[in-house]
Amino acid sequence: MLDSLYIAATGMNAQQLNVDTISNNLANVSTTGFKRQRVSFEDLVYRQIPQSLRLLGSDTNRYGTGVAVGGTSPIFVAGDLKKTELPYDLAIRGNGFFEVTRSDGSRAYTRNGAFQLDNDGNLTTANGLLLEPPIQIPSDATNVLIDANGKVSGTLPNEAQPAEFGTIELVNFSNPSGLKSEGDNLYTPTEKSGDPLPGKPGEQSLGSLAQGFLESSNVKLVDEFVNLIVAQRAYEASSKAIQAADEMLGITNSLRR
Repeated sequence: MLDSLYIAATGMNAQQLNVDTISNNLANVSTTGFKRQRVSFEDLVYRQIPQSLRLLGSDTNRYGTGVAVGGTSPIFVAGDLKKTELPYDLAIRGNGFFEVTRSDGSRAYTRNGAFQLDNDGNLTTANGLLLEPPIQIPSDATNVLIDANGKVSGTLPNEAQPAEFGTIELVNFSNPSGLKSEGDNLYTPTEKSGDPLPGKPGEQSLGSLAQGFLESSNVKLVDEFVNLIVAQRAYEASSKAIQAADEMLGITNSLRR
């Protein structure tokens, strides 16, 4: 009966993390480029049932010791595109990530294409992270266009032909679900995700760019509420198992000769 207490406790701990993950998904339903996360579970080691406790004629001689959280992973299903008509808002239609440089010089990857210009005219994220490779747009440039293949061009004063300012590149991974979430809509590679594979938009299985659009969160409220109900019921079932084991222990302690 003591084992049943600990086994049920593992179920409550696992479902608590599941509810926390679902809550985070719901909280980010309006976050640009957010990818919902999913919790995976795995059963714990099995123990041998003592011979004295086996049922007569039963072939079952092992029992499980509970559940553990195998990990959480983002689900990179594309979200809906929302039109903003802002020239530096970009959405990826298909696979790929934008590469940015963090303050410590390391690289990170994001699906949030809400870019803006810094004091030097470089494209950066809302948090000031520089887009890689750098794209610098003169302050006097007008009619800035970013085509589906990432080419950035615009009109400069006293020039009849549009000038090119560079090409935006994307990065893909062999297993995007293995990326590590760092917060601020940023991901970093791991052994599971593999190394970044850079390329031009629209090539090498990479998606194309859409100027004036942003990718919405891929969180579906109905699915998350259903998952929340299931997690709550599983948590409640584990708590009932603890209550039942406690009642059985109480009966045992109250026995008299």
